[in-house]
Formats: sequence, structure tokens, C-alpha cells
Amino acid sequence: MIAVKPAAIVIGASAGALDALSRVLADLPAGYALPVIGVTHLLADRPSLLAELLNSKCQIQVREAEDKEPVQPGVAYFAPPDYHLLIETDGRLSLSSEEPVMHSRPSIDVLFESAADAYGAALIGIVLTGANNDGSLGLQSILAAGGIGLVQCPAQAYATAMPLAALKRCPEARSMSLEEISAYLCEVANWQ
Repeated sequence: MIAVKPAAIVIGASAGALDALSRVLADLPAGYALPVIGVTHLLADRPSLLAELLNSKCQIQVREAEDKEPVQPGVAYFAPPDYHLLIETDGRLSLSSEEPVMHSRPSIDVLFESAADAYGAALIGIVLTGANNDGSLGLQSILAAGGIGLVQCPAQAYATAMPLAALKRCPEARSMSLEEISAYLCEVANWQ
């Protein structure tokens, strides 16, 4: 039983991200009650088409995050190439060009850890497909703050390393299929 109504969702993915994110976010209805803030591992030297591609498949608005932008419900924000994405305690997004973490900028761990500080127990963290360990430490921070941790079932992931690392570090996280994650996100938006 969850005592705190979720206020935000953070999500991280790497190899196989577009397909996984499309399947999770496509079912969220227009006017969805929560913001979604995400990181995928991107090449630093070229623009990202992620927001554009996801917008064509989703009912919620998907866009690249801007520095100091206030987080709004019903919008999915993704880190731009070569910037860490953080959430400040006042609910604004922050972009940083600090050193890469686990060879990644943007880093899933950086987003998740800042979101755990900002939202505490009112946060849902999701680790999807990926070929490294990014996200496991951040998910641990979310769970330590009382939040909810979801991990894509490794057997169904395009790349299993990230989900396996997250479940190893956070055995209390729930392993779910993409369809189960999507259904769960639709359900929690209606919690009173």
C-alpha cells in the first residue's frame, strides 16, 4: 500500500530506448496528471530526434528540456544531448555540463538522484533497456527516499545490462513488462 500520491515520474533508457519509451508513453492520455522526466544516452555531437519521434506516437506532449523550465503535468521532458538533466527542489529543470557519470552525459543516475531529493516519496523511478549500469544507483536513491521503483523485465529488454543491474542493486523494485509499466502509470495518475 502506497501512502503518498505520486507527483512525478523519472525514466531512464539506453540501447533500445525509442521502442521501449514508445510503448510505455504511448498509452498515457492527453491531460495526464503527472510530469515525466527522462534521460536516454545520446551522442553528444548531433541533435536528438527523440522528442520529435515520440511526439508522433504519444498523446502527451514530449519535448527536450530547457534550463530553469518549470515542470508541468502531462508533459514528458528529455535531456538534450551532452547535458545532465536535474530537477531542482523548487520543481524546475536544470541542465548541467558537469563531467560525465559512468561515461554518460546525460546520466540517468544524476537525474534520478536529483529527483529523489526534489520529490522524495512522491516519485516513481523507472529503469528500462540499456547496455550499462546507469540508473541503478539513482533508483536506489529513489527507493531510499520512499519512492517507487519499476524495472523493465530483463528477459523482454533489448539490452539486459541496465535492468539486471537495477534489480541486483534494488531487489525491492518491481520487475514488469512494458505493458504492465504503462498500465501502472495510467492507474497511479488517478490515485486520490
